[in-house]
Amino acid sequence: MTFFICVFVLLMQFLWRYVDDLVGKGLEWNVLGELIFYASFGLLPFAFPLSMLIASIMAFGSLGENYELTAMKASGISLFRIMRPLMVLALFVSLVAFYFANNVLPHTNLRFVTLLWSVKQQRPELVLKEGVFTNDIDGYSIRVDHKNKKNNMLYGLLIYDHTKNKANESVTVADSGSLRITDDKKYFVMTMYDGINYFEEEANNRTKNRTFPHREDHFKEQVINIRVRDFEFKRSDESNFRNSYRMLNIKQLNAAEDSLHTDYRERINDFANHLSINSTLTRRLAALEFKNDSLKKRYLDIKADTLVDFSQMFSELESWRKQEIVHSAISEVRTNNQQINSSTNGLFERKKIISKHEMERHRKFTLSIAVLLFFFIGAPLGAIIRKGGLGMPVVVSIFLFILYYIVSMTGEKSAREDIWNMFVGMWFSSFIFFPVGAWLSYKAVTDSAIMRAETYTDYFKKLRSIVRLKWGKQTNEDSPDNQ
Repeated sequence: MTFFICVFVLLMQFLWRYVDDLVGKGLEWNVLGELIFYASFGLLPFAFPLSMLIASIMAFGSLGENYELTAMKASGISLFRIMRPLMVLALFVSLVAFYFANNVLPHTNLRFVTLLWSVKQQRPELVLKEGVFTNDIDGYSIRVDHKNKKNNMLYGLLIYDHTKNKANESVTVADSGSLRITDDKKYFVMTMYDGINYFEEEANNRTKNRTFPHREDHFKEQVINIRVRDFEFKRSDESNFRNSYRMLNIKQLNAAEDSLHTDYRERINDFANHLSINSTLTRRLAALEFKNDSLKKRYLDIKADTLVDFSQMFSELESWRKQEIVHSAISEVRTNNQQINSSTNGLFERKKIISKHEMERHRKFTLSIAVLLFFFIGAPLGAIIRKGGLGMPVVVSIFLFILYYIVSMTGEKSAREDIWNMFVGMWFSSFIFFPVGAWLSYKAVTDSAIMRAETYTDYFKKLRSIVRLKWGKQTNEDSPDNQ
């Protein structure tokens, strides 16, 4: 039950996220149903741990609320023995989640991304707004003064025809009309009543006096069939998205990472070699004609890879030679700076692609392990809370899952930006919640009352009594009689 509830809640979040891409496209119900079906598969890795957390808290909370845990413990049955069958179930669900993430999810992600891309490319249905020009029809610009929603009539039509790639040389003004799209969504049928067509004919440039002919056609009724493109739904080719990191299993991700790392290292080596010591200025210095023949003879034999005393060489040059070398050096530094920025951005993008592949590979394990983690958090927490139903367990579960999600996103962002190691960043949430589960299990085995309201109310009552006793004792000591 909790599993389907979690899937439904996460699916509503998906619909709110992509509502702008789905509304107004005139999509058929089978396309929307297929899209939601594939989207629900993509949400299952998050639904498995969340549903396990809620279900474990509800189950053990109900057992504790009805004193069944107390009865079993009084019979000598430990909490871990009570949890043993559900441990097997949680382990089975965790393995199912891993198999699903590694073998099923890549295929459903491919179908979902392909279908979602096709939906985004689908042009929206034509919506004519009053007093605003609409250019959704290919080659036409239409403005309507008023619309009657009861009979779908349009009043005060002004239409510019740009089908011949010309300026506003063909204009139609009509008193009223209607517009509909055919069932196959390939043609717009525009019916206009009581209007005039204005045409600007080609100018006569052959005569001495140039003329600009103009024609007006009056009509009572006129029907125009307009061929439209991209209004019918077209599915994209799945091969365009097949190599994306979300469509790969662990074996394919490892192979892709090896190729990406090899390419990344080659790019770094090429970048480093390009930024090696450039002896262009040194060779130009050596080729200069010095006034001193001995200096000229000394520096003309300099090789490209030989280091020289540049300060001494530069100090012995003439002023105009120094200016020439300085300008050349500034130009070369600017070129290198641009090259560094361009290469750095390219390397950064390649590193981001590698990080996405590594994150996807780790995520297949972390979300599966999260099922076990949340069971060992939810089961002892339910035994401590001793509240069943959908009230308190749901509140506590949502709070813990949001906390887990925030910690997980923090680790992933740090790993993506190379602040942390990829393994540390992706497993950071597991490292945090594993001690929490162990601590809660210990408290549940020892029958701790940390989650009972009476524990804290009794503590504050004792604290208040101690404060009152100390305050009363101090007041008695400071009274005039005692002085």
